[in-house]
Amino acid sequence: MRMADSTPALQLRSFLAKFDPRVAASARAALSRLRKRLPGAIELVYDNYNALAVGFGPSEKASEAIFSIAVFPRWVSLFFLQGSKLPDPDKVLKGGGTQVRHIVLTDLKILEQPAVKKLMAAALKSAKKPLDSKQRRRLIIKSISAKQRARRP
Repeated sequence: MRMADSTPALQLRSFLAKFDPRVAASARAALSRLRKRLPGAIELVYDNYNALAVGFGPSEKASEAIFSIAVFPRWVSLFFLQGSKLPDPDKVLKGGGTQVRHIVLTDLKILEQPAVKKLMAAALKSAKKPLDSKQRRRLIIKSISAKQRARRP
């Protein structure tokens, strides 16, 4: 199957298949949970050098994305793309950059923790452009890096 002939969903499936089965299963489960929690989000897929990233936002503009799931060879992380501005009294978010913060999903139950749910609600509330829950979910392959790090440890 040539990539040009496949649907975005099939392409994403093939990207995930490159990872260790446990990491891929964790990524699929995290994506499923975010899809349920973020109706109307447009999913932007970047199969980058370091990781596979799937952004969730209100449009096709990467700059408007609110969250992303990043799949690395050994783990999956949830990124808050404007995380530095979020109140984080429980010190759940990691990272020291000027914008982005993340949570390593060592267990998917992390997504159900009250502190994480509060952070997600705050991120949605402070988004530059809100999600339209009536909008149909779309999956868009934005880029595929020609050179990539090994996807398995």
